[in-house]
Amino acid sequence: MKIEHIALYVNDLEKAREFFVKYFDAKANALYHNPKTNFRSYFLRFESGARLEIMTKPELCDAEKQINRTGFIHLAFSVGSQSKVDALTQKLKDDGYEVLSGPRITGDGYYERCVRAFEENQIEITV
Repeated sequence: MKIEHIALYVNDLEKAREFFVKYFDAKANALYHNPKTNFRSYFLRFESGARLEIMTKPELCDAEKQINRTGFIHLAFSVGSQSKVDALTQKLKDDGYEVLSGPRITGDGYYERCVRAFEENQIEITV
């Protein structure tokens, strides 16, 4: 069994798509749009085969996203090496994204850094 995909509602669909394409080499399908509900989405495919569906529709409830809360907390991306973790984190920082943590080695041996990305979503970058 495998997770088929993860879905994420966003306010700015195009900005979210551009973020994952620019920083994580995602490949986006054509925009899906349901004119009856004004629901719009993209499926993003990553090199590993993992897929992320980003979606938007009118009247989303946009609650404050605190880091220490229940529910889904972050998306983690493995980039292959410590130097790539550091380089991508620096690129994100240079582009105005807040670095939340790291670099650090976790108790289970991961080298990681976390950033607060678009719409306050946390992205973990690891080896």
